[in-house]
Amino acid sequence: MKNSILFLVGLMAVSCGSSKIDESVTLQSEDAVQFDRSLMEVPKKADDLNGIDGAVSTRQNQFSSAEKVGVIMNFLASDDLQGRDTGSEGIEKAAEFIENIFSKNNIKPHFEAYRDELSNYDQPAFNVVGVVEGNDPKLKNEYVIIGAHYDHIGLIAEENGDKIANGANDNATGTTTVLELARYFGNAKTNKRSIIFALFSAEEKGLLGSKHLAQKLKDENLNLYAMLNYEMVGVPLVDKDYLAYLTGYEESNMAEVANSYSEKTYAGFLPKAKEFNLFKRSDNYPFHEVFGVPSQTFSTFDFTNFNHYHKVGDELSEMDFVHMANLINKSVPVVEGIVNAPTKEIKYD
Repeated sequence: MKNSILFLVGLMAVSCGSSKIDESVTLQSEDAVQFDRSLMEVPKKADDLNGIDGAVSTRQNQFSSAEKVGVIMNFLASDDLQGRDTGSEGIEKAAEFIENIFSKNNIKPHFEAYRDELSNYDQPAFNVVGVVEGNDPKLKNEYVIIGAHYDHIGLIAEENGDKIANGANDNATGTTTVLELARYFGNAKTNKRSIIFALFSAEEKGLLGSKHLAQKLKDENLNLYAMLNYEMVGVPLVDKDYLAYLTGYEESNMAEVANSYSEKTYAGFLPKAKEFNLFKRSDNYPFHEVFGVPSQTFSTFDFTNFNHYHKVGDELSEMDFVHMANLINKSVPVVEGIVNAPTKEIKYD
């Protein structure tokens, strides 16, 4: 999220998750995706990534796992990517990695290629945008965007010998969530509406990637139904009876609709999110402004559970992969319900 909440983070208490992979985690036999444990080491390049492709079990509650999350997170938040600053060699490696996952999982480029160069940034920078076409002859002409930003802030002032702001929570976690949802829908093909999977660059420069994409899609007269964004979802909420909070909670009935497709409460209201107007501070907001359709962000950063916003301490060691896998698995039926509903259920109040 953007710099405007930075001052508050210094006041936050720490509630660290764990990135350790539980050795008891096993893959279901019907899940044909194979994960080599050696892949828990950081791949040297995107082509070294194996196992994020192939047939998948369509059992929603067993789709993702801590192991699968760990493969992606260990690459995106590695020192090798140097904090994924927009225009850097590190974010170039991240883009290759994302493209590789898309291409192996039947995600087609929405434009001529996966990369869409930004028109509003003075250096070469690009979003990575893929699509899974809907399977309903009529509803496939309506679109839902599932998005997250994959950039971070790169190298910053050195602290305890470390100057790499790895951006594990902000926002390798959101990127991982989108990539796992893309892997599900790219193989399961259960969506009636078409789904655009968008990974944005230059969020940290002022939401530039999402501003560019929103305007470009509007100029194409895209029939956008809703935009669901994922931001900072690496650690669980503290003492809440819902899995994630929704920014702009009172703007629409998105939380109500999402919860109707979840066994337990998926989305809730966080007063701090309203107090600091987080609705306007992530990549959902340009789609709200340009399209005027429900466009909101899911997050689990609650101002008490993470103490390393825009700091070198935003490391893998602070992330809870089990929590992330649970969020992804709970997100599958929510997204599936939204893209398959016979009418546009989500509406602004």
